[in-house]
Amino acid sequence: MGDMNKLFVYPGDVDNFGFDWGRLALTVGPEVNDAAQFSGGVVFVPPGQGHTRHNHPGAEEIIFIIKGTGEQMVEDEDGAPVTRQVGPGCTIFIPESRFHSTLNTGDEPMEIFVVYSPTGPERVLRELPDFHIIPAGQV
Repeated sequence: MGDMNKLFVYPGDVDNFGFDWGRLALTVGPEVNDAAQFSGGVVFVPPGQGHTRHNHPGAEEIIFIIKGTGEQMVEDEDGAPVTRQVGPGCTIFIPESRFHSTLNTGDEPMEIFVVYSPTGPERVLRELPDFHIIPAGQV
């Protein structure tokens, strides 16, 4: 990789994926900096918002709560939802293809760092009906 600037990326440096429930700044991935084994970025979820139950077929996910509080649901092996209160410092592991959801129950925006392995779930997000691009520098 010749461009060292691609190794140091802030959420405002990249186009953000906008949704009705918040936004994702993909700061690591094949299209951002040629990452081959994983992708990831910062998710911003306003108070009272969240993303609905979904999964990432064939991919594991790490969710790390940076700021804010909320409810994280992860289904168990039998498909029963298990919900926990989460806050700064909590790491949540989402096993491959497991359904999960996040809801901001606090009064401040949540900031969450997510990692997908292997890459791919970030491409599927572009197919969602509420997907739109928020150009770099406009967040």
